Amino acid sequence: MKFDSNQGEGWTVKRIILGSVCLSIAALASCSEAAPKDDAAPAAGTVSTEGDFARNLQTALIEAVPGSTVELPEGHFQLETGLSLDVDGITVIGAGSDKTILDFSRQTGAGEGLLVTSDNVTLAEFSIRDTKGDGIKSKGADRITYRDLIVEWSGDPDETNGAYGVYPVESRDVLVERVVVRGASDAGIYVGQSKNIIVRNSVAEYNVAGIEIENSMNADVYGNIAQHNTGGILVFDLPDLPQTGGHSTRIFDNQIINNNTRNFSPAGNIVAGVPSGTGVIIMANRNVHVFSNSFSNNRSAHILMTAYPEPFSDKTYNPVPRDVVLVGNSYSGGGDDPQGMLQPIAEAMGGILPEIVSDGVVAWEGGSVPTTNIAIQEDESVGFIDLGIGKYPADPASIAPSNQRPGATPVEQPSAVVLPQDEN
Repeated sequence: MKFDSNQGEGWTVKRIILGSVCLSIAALASCSEAAPKDDAAPAAGTVSTEGDFARNLQTALIEAVPGSTVELPEGHFQLETGLSLDVDGITVIGAGSDKTILDFSRQTGAGEGLLVTSDNVTLAEFSIRDTKGDGIKSKGADRITYRDLIVEWSGDPDETNGAYGVYPVESRDVLVERVVVRGASDAGIYVGQSKNIIVRNSVAEYNVAGIEIENSMNADVYGNIAQHNTGGILVFDLPDLPQTGGHSTRIFDNQIINNNTRNFSPAGNIVAGVPSGTGVIIMANRNVHVFSNSFSNNRSAHILMTAYPEPFSDKTYNPVPRDVVLVGNSYSGGGDDPQGMLQPIAEAMGGILPEIVSDGVVAWEGGSVPTTNIAIQEDESVGFIDLGIGKYPADPASIAPSNQRPGATPVEQPSAVVLPQDEN
């Protein structure tokens, strides 16, 4: 059984001017709060606006010495080619996320706006807009910090938008804080194949996936607003990647609301199967704790737990979510207009799904029956359904839904993630 990516309502996203970001962030942190600068670090100086700004900026990134700061001036700058940074220990800081705007709407090629491949880098207080590819990507960049940034695509949601807004991958010690991402055709804030991660006090809206933790270990996702995405927060583990076996993620103190945007991901992407209207999706990951979050008006289901549904060849891969703990969350509205694969199931149940949905898969073709150990410790008033699919590929004749919560022994919550570059 596959998700149906064609379900969902059509809608138009009005352009949200940059000044409104301060209002969105106000519930999290002051928009005027500046990222701290290291007075002891040598300064590479403010990038000159004389002549070709893009060339001046790329030259500054190439010639910066470790430990220096590259300062971006206030202004709206058009860039036609992507930027890259491969020097350790660099801070790139603008005059403010609503004051320094790097506009890639005339970008040639399909690359990212900024690619970072060095360690101990801080990116702060500027905006990236309308890149053809990803907004900001960092690869193999340990101890990287994304702070007080805006990455966005203007206009209506479109599959031609870049896939990822903020995109650290294959890294250790990743900090994303007070970042706003909107319009990504895959995930707004995505951390993949990494270890030791904090995503906090950020806003992800009007993306396909708001925040996604994929094939990663030890992640804390808290204090965020995930709203108006197709799916709010995703914790996935996928096969046939250099790092699999994702585990130990805590999702807490987030607002996960109104994630009802139609799915506009290009066909073939894994998130093209995300049903519009899902708050949190846990797929094939282990030791995931979802607690103290506020869920509201996610039309399909507030929490969906599912196995990886496609064939795979990785013999070490376990496609079933396990050791999941759900406790102390608040729920309101939602479940009244399920989309995608959930739509026919909901119709058979009177059109409404409960707050928590599990596909009920406990085995896979050629695999064993694992211990899922799904602990639902919510108040008894919080609804649950096990769809009883059993295994993929699904056999409709053997599907046996049940409202009985699974018996489980809650696993111990992972320790809080501590990062060497985090001053909090």
